[in-house]
Amino acid sequence: MKVKLISTFAAGLVTLFSHTLSAEQIDCGVDVGNVSILSNDFPALHAVAAMAERCATDRVVVTKNQSKDHRDIQSAALKAKPSKYSTAIVSTSSIVPLLNEGLIQPLDALVAKHGQSLQPTQLIKIDGSVMAVAFMANSQHLFYRKDMLEKVGAQPPKTYDELIATAKKIQKDGLMKYPIALNTKTGWNLGEEFINVFSATGAGFFKPGSAIPNLNNAEGIKALNTLKALTELSNPDFLTFDSNSTQALWEEGKVAFALMWGSRGTAILDDEGSTPEIVGSTVLTNTPAFTADGTPGATLWWDGWTIASNLSEQDAEATFKVMVQAISPDMMKANSQKAVWLIEGYEPDASAMGVISTVQQQANPYPMLPYMGLLHSALGAELPDFLLGNESAAQALKDVEDAYMTSAREQGFL
Repeated sequence: MKVKLISTFAAGLVTLFSHTLSAEQIDCGVDVGNVSILSNDFPALHAVAAMAERCATDRVVVTKNQSKDHRDIQSAALKAKPSKYSTAIVSTSSIVPLLNEGLIQPLDALVAKHGQSLQPTQLIKIDGSVMAVAFMANSQHLFYRKDMLEKVGAQPPKTYDELIATAKKIQKDGLMKYPIALNTKTGWNLGEEFINVFSATGAGFFKPGSAIPNLNNAEGIKALNTLKALTELSNPDFLTFDSNSTQALWEEGKVAFALMWGSRGTAILDDEGSTPEIVGSTVLTNTPAFTADGTPGATLWWDGWTIASNLSEQDAEATFKVMVQAISPDMMKANSQKAVWLIEGYEPDASAMGVISTVQQQANPYPMLPYMGLLHSALGAELPDFLLGNESAAQALKDVEDAYMTSAREQGFL
């Protein structure tokens, strides 16, 4: 599976970074059809779905299911005949299972017919075919409280060592008991945190030209020990923390540092759920690296929409037209602060600075490999024992590789 977007996507981001719409119905050029959206649940995607809903008429039905459990739902839902959802809004990783199982269809003909408003950098091509349309960029990055740094006389951290040292000083001075928060919930979130830190080592996740894992080595142990050092400065319940938990800790003023998704930036910086003191002291910047000018411990992501394979031609075309309208410049202008949009005319604001900085520091894209999801799952399942002090880093990484190898053999990748 060859992915043609990654370098274009990253380059396009760097180039990109150098009045509320009423809820009235709009003409989306659709006469009849059923459009059903499955997506994650955060403000930028709410805006996209709301715009899609404005295409509804007596003959065009538009529905949505926006859930944090969307990854667990998507494969089974799209296997139905017809598919339960006509479009799944996916990310760099969640598209892979759909590709592997043939559950989404090539979009080249629909792009040629109805996609004139889309930019080339939005077209996600797999093995030469357009399989998704990207509309926003995302990455995890560092949020910090500048007032806490001032109290301990510290500069914004550029490396993991500086981050850990400053957090320890905040803790020692009694300013905060647990100054760091990460999305380390057992499962997908924890796997992603390791992937981010490991990316900063510069090593590959797999041995060159193969699906054989490449984690149980000096770089893997370094990444895992760094992750443990961060969790030791986090609340003991860290294995339950997802994006909602981490955002809540931030808005309550309980942490000085957090590694969160850029798509949380708008909610963090608004005037709801927190205090002016906390919001006014919040700074978004790139994720730390192992050296001052090194690769950030983050991965670059896109979010985009797909069209299910098990659909009538009528519903596929209706869905394409509606989703093009859903990510139109009009939608973006009305919601410009909610994401780092990959849409013509986007101008970033303060909430986008962390993602932009992470892109400019040349973070690596998340690997779009058909077997990466298996490694991600193995990481999320096997690392808790090490982080809880029940086994060594080398043993944890061996467990990860063994679990991955079993799954990869079962699915024919090895």
